[in-house]
Amino acid sequence: MNYRIDNLQYCNWSREVFEINREAKLDAVHVTVVYHEDYHEFLNKVSEWDDLFKENSDLIFLGKNFKDIEKAKSENKTAIFFGFQNCSPIEDDLKLVEKVHELGCRFMQLTYNNQSLLATGCYENIDSGVTNFGREVIKEMNRVGIVIDMSHSAEKSTLDAIELSEKPIAITHANPSFWLNAKRNKSDTLLKNLSESGGMLGLSLYPHHLKDNSNCKLENFCEMVAKTADMIGVKNVGIGSDLCLNQPDSVVEWMRNGTWTNSKNYGEGSKNKPGFPKQPDWFVDSRGFNSLEKGLKNIGFSAEEVNDILGNNWFRFYKGINL
Repeated sequence: MNYRIDNLQYCNWSREVFEINREAKLDAVHVTVVYHEDYHEFLNKVSEWDDLFKENSDLIFLGKNFKDIEKAKSENKTAIFFGFQNCSPIEDDLKLVEKVHELGCRFMQLTYNNQSLLATGCYENIDSGVTNFGREVIKEMNRVGIVIDMSHSAEKSTLDAIELSEKPIAITHANPSFWLNAKRNKSDTLLKNLSESGGMLGLSLYPHHLKDNSNCKLENFCEMVAKTADMIGVKNVGIGSDLCLNQPDSVVEWMRNGTWTNSKNYGEGSKNKPGFPKQPDWFVDSRGFNSLEKGLKNIGFSAEEVNDILGNNWFRFYKGINL
């Protein structure tokens, strides 16, 4: 059995988007439900998703473990897995880790771009590593079954998390820095440590993480996939597109600024280009998985390897950690 999984999307959710994901034959999608929201604001997000599940029950349902991916496949639906791009919903209360898990959270980043109570984000000048509170949270995430995601974290913090976690961690949406030296992309050292610990890398299709940005060519991307697979092993590579389909530019402003600054932060953008960047023409939405399938085959991946990268590796990761 082959599965298709996109392990990071933050779309403007609607029936249209869910239908596109079904057309792309996505069996599971890890969706961002939190950027800077606190616990009570997260509860509001859960309520919004409850409505979406009821209104689109023929297309989607809440996923809680790997068996739900199997169920989605058999029912021609997409299992939705909740994730946080920040640790803000647990505030400074360790007990809230179990609470958010009960409400469906299965992935949580220890940081977004800035320093958090748990670790250091990739935009900070000094990386002090995982904090004392962070160590306790990692233990609790391991216990209840939430995957540690270090996509937006700095290098030392990520290496600390790999070492501290009893279960493999994930970088759900980023690319290697050997391809593009962006703040959000990851070093060879980090990626080798990730793979040696059984962790997963979800390769990103977000233009600011791509060589030549919106003009990135499919062949160039697939060549990067091949080099990454050679370096860390094809079984440790998947897709985490970071697709933000139909989102207004006000959302990317919220992502970058939250409530922590009164000045404009443009993140990976600029004053001249403050909004969402244009997607490459071969990955405008999830149907771009079909382009990826062709591109990966064209540069020499076997059919089995292509299926692994497009979903089977993520499925085995979910199953292996009993998610």
